Amino acid sequence: MNRKSGFFEAPVPARGPIPPVTDSAWFWTGLFALMALVGSAAISRKFDARQGQLEGRFRGREHAAAERQRRAAGLPPVDLADAARDRDAVATTRIVPLWTLMALAATGAAVSFAMLARERHRQRTDP
Repeated sequence: MNRKSGFFEAPVPARGPIPPVTDSAWFWTGLFALMALVGSAAISRKFDARQGQLEGRFRGREHAAAERQRRAAGLPPVDLADAARDRDAVATTRIVPLWTLMALAATGAAVSFAMLARERHRQRTDP
């Protein structure tokens, strides 16, 4: 019979137990993003020193390439040692600062845990 008659009613699905939080991919994504944030904070001093070395080499290669182009164009050569500057004075800011990577990890963690909370809320309220 139909539902309005009262003889038979549609069965209400039984709600099973809510699965553990570790079954969610959002939990693991958030956890790995948090670990990336903690790891970035732990290596920040070493990262800055190493990044300074890499960027110094990069700038040196840029100057050498510009000098090769000058010589290929027939211009008089410039001594690169005369144009060299103090590495610490030149590189006060980094090309790739660590805070951008940390901000990305923090955003990933925040989004992941927000989606995890949304998922858990839906699991509790949906029949």
